[in-house]
Amino acid sequence: MIVITAPTGNIGRHLVPRLLESAPAAGEELRVVARDPARLPDAVRDRVEVVTGSHGDPAVVDRAFAGADAVFWLTPPDASRAPDDAYAGFTRPAARALAAHGVGHVVGVSALGRGTPLADRAGLVTATFAMDDLIASTGTAYRALANPSFFENLLEEADSIREKGVFTDSVAADRRAPLVAVEDIAAVAAGLLLDRSWSGTGSVPVLGPQDLSPDDLARVMTEQLGRPVRYERLPLDELYASLVGYGLDPAFARGVVDMKAAKDQGLDAGVARTPETASPTGFADWCARTLRPAVLDRA
Repeated sequence: MIVITAPTGNIGRHLVPRLLESAPAAGEELRVVARDPARLPDAVRDRVEVVTGSHGDPAVVDRAFAGADAVFWLTPPDASRAPDDAYAGFTRPAARALAAHGVGHVVGVSALGRGTPLADRAGLVTATFAMDDLIASTGTAYRALANPSFFENLLEEADSIREKGVFTDSVAADRRAPLVAVEDIAAVAAGLLLDRSWSGTGSVPVLGPQDLSPDDLARVMTEQLGRPVRYERLPLDELYASLVGYGLDPAFARGVVDMKAAKDQGLDAGVARTPETASPTGFADWCARTLRPAVLDRA
C-alpha cells in the first residue's frame, strides 16, 4: 500500500497517474489523502482508496497510514503560520502515525542547501530541513527530494507576463541556479515509491537539465511567447511588505524573504549536476507546453 498526500497539488497530480500506470502490475494498492475528494479526476477517484481530510489531522493520518508500506509526504505551505509550525508542526501528527504503524519508507518534498553555511538562515528552507529531521527520527527509511525552485512558480506571474511583459523575483538578474519541472519531481518520487530497495535516510537532488538566471528565463520566454518579456528585481524589503499586505503571517513572510536572500547567495548552487541528479524537462519545452497556454490562451 502506497499513500499519497496532496494528490491534487502540483506534484501530486503528476505523481498519482504515474503510480496508477505501474502500481497494479507491481501488486501495489494506492490510497490518497484529500481534503476535497471531488477535486480528484474521476479516473483517479475510481481506482484509489480515498481518506478524506487534512493530512495535518492526527485522526486522518492515523487512518491513512494503517497498513501502509510507503508514504509520499508533501507539506502544504500555510502562510497563516510561522515557518516551524507550518512545516514541522504540521508534520508532527504524521510522524507519530508513521512510527505507530511502522511505515517502512517515506519520500518527502524538500529543498536544496542542507549542509551549506546558508542552511540555518534560509527561512522556509530551514524549516523544511527541520521537517526532514522529524520524519527521519521516526526510524522510517526516508528520502528527501532536494529540489530547487519550480518552473511552475512562473504561472503565478502569468497575468503580469501577459499584461505587462514582466516577471519578478528577488535574486540578481544574472544569478544562475537550477530550476525544475514538477513532473520531473513526480517521476523521481514514483520510482522511489515503487522500488523500495533503499534504506536509511538521505537526499535525492532533482536539478533539471541546466542552470538558468532570470535573464535567461526572460530570453527563453520572449522566444517561446513571441512577445517581449523582461525581469524586474524586487527588493527584499518591498517583497516583505507586499507579502504582509496580502495577509501572510509576518513570520512566514520573513521566512520567504530569508529563503530568497539565501538563494541569491547561492543556496541552490552546491550540488553537481550528474546523470543521476539531472532531470529531463527543459525550460523551453515547459514554456511551450505549459506557460504559453496560461499566458496566451487568456489574452
